[in-house]
Amino acid sequence: MSAAMDTESTYSGYSHYSGHSKKAHRQGRDRHKSPRSKDGSRSEKSVTIQTPPAEPLLGNDASRAEEGQDDNWGETTTAITGTSEHSISQEDIARISKDLEDSVGLDCKRYLGLTVAAVLGLLVFLTPIAFILLPQILWRDDLEPCGTVCEGLFISVAFKLLILLIGTWALFFRQPKADLPRVFVFRALLLVLIFLFVFSYWLFYGVRILDSKDTNYQGIVQYAVSLVDALLFIHYLAIVLLELRQLQPMFTVKVVRSTDGESRYYSLGHLSIQRAALVVLENYYRDFTVSNPALLTASKSRAAKHMAGLKVYNVDGPGNNASGQSRAMIAAAARRRDSSHNELYYEEADHERRVRKRRARLVVAVEEAFTHIKRLQAEEQQKAPGEMMDPREAAQAIFPSMARALQKYLRTTRQQQYHSMESILQHLSFCITNNMTPKAFLERYLNPGPTLQYDRDRWFSKQWTLVSEEAVTSGLQDGVVFVLKCLDFSLVVNVKKIPFIKLSEEFIDPKSHKFVLRLQSETSV
Repeated sequence: MSAAMDTESTYSGYSHYSGHSKKAHRQGRDRHKSPRSKDGSRSEKSVTIQTPPAEPLLGNDASRAEEGQDDNWGETTTAITGTSEHSISQEDIARISKDLEDSVGLDCKRYLGLTVAAVLGLLVFLTPIAFILLPQILWRDDLEPCGTVCEGLFISVAFKLLILLIGTWALFFRQPKADLPRVFVFRALLLVLIFLFVFSYWLFYGVRILDSKDTNYQGIVQYAVSLVDALLFIHYLAIVLLELRQLQPMFTVKVVRSTDGESRYYSLGHLSIQRAALVVLENYYRDFTVSNPALLTASKSRAAKHMAGLKVYNVDGPGNNASGQSRAMIAAAARRRDSSHNELYYEEADHERRVRKRRARLVVAVEEAFTHIKRLQAEEQQKAPGEMMDPREAAQAIFPSMARALQKYLRTTRQQQYHSMESILQHLSFCITNNMTPKAFLERYLNPGPTLQYDRDRWFSKQWTLVSEEAVTSGLQDGVVFVLKCLDFSLVVNVKKIPFIKLSEEFIDPKSHKFVLRLQSETSV
């Protein structure tokens, strides 16, 4: 729309200075209103979502600046823009609303699973105690006296239940890291197994003990001890299935980011596809550099420029013979296409030169600022303790001296959207508090770090979509490919099985390393 307004203002100025009448000016203005009305009708079908304001050090429009500008362009350039980073259509909004409804369903499913597991766990721990207490409550007078062995079994049951409680808390009572699309098969099987096991014990207890009112109390206590022992074995089985089985590496997965092609390799054990996707995402936030869409704008603009250079227009109309002119335009477009590698070479060389220059200026500015900090610290030591400057005030005092150099460097490397002024001040005060060097302060900005290094609101994707031809509950297999999608990019995961390695042994005789040195008796002196 801003382009249409610029065109309209240019046209109106031209008509004013050329002496056209008001009617001609009105007609020209009406003609230029028509494309703007088309844009308005198009805006009804698409919605632009602005990114949340987080006080970036610079505007995001700086990443779209032309590469051919001089080194002092930031001093004389003012850019005002309202362009956002993401544009989505009404279909995408409908899909997002559907995803929100699905997330509500996932929350209900998660709480339902936790409720069932909690109820079943409570039933498991109360069952042995109920087995021991019910005979004492219902037919206490008919029971045989409990001897020393029976009382020792009480202690055994108590300690075994305590061990089972601690093991269950350590294995199952953890904060969930993610909401998976399907249930965890092994955990569901363990819950079913525990339910059937406890139900069978209650059934036997009701038929053989409650109905007949068995008077052998020591046998009843022994029956409760056998239940606790079996529960301990089931807990051991849960450790093997849930924790130990996946430790041995069996597969190698290659993770490729779709936008820039950055890739990593990971080794995984026997996991389902959904749990493997969870492991991949956990490693992604730690190992991959943050996704920066601004780095792709230069290549896109260069490709669009070359595609525009291949267009041929016949200005004489379809009826005239303009084959010679068309051939000349095609030849010129082919020459521009052949020279595209030269343009790319010089663009990259100029960008690298500019980055090195900005980097040198930034390093010098930061070193001077930290030298000033050391001088201030030496002066503060001579003052009273109440007049000492805290690290936050010191960071605010030296930040203006390095702000311009840091600003230009972040613009040139297109990192300004990931570093707000508040985050830079916090990092600077942290470095001052821990007596860190200028090189330690600059490490965050000179070397793009992992995704977790930046502010959570600028990189974190609340929902990922798992796309797989196989069932997500099935295990990993050789050649399986699945995709993890978010709003800006996707991760393509390719699974390869670690090959079977056969080692052979070769025996070397120790005597083969021995040799005899023979010297001639007649030697020249």
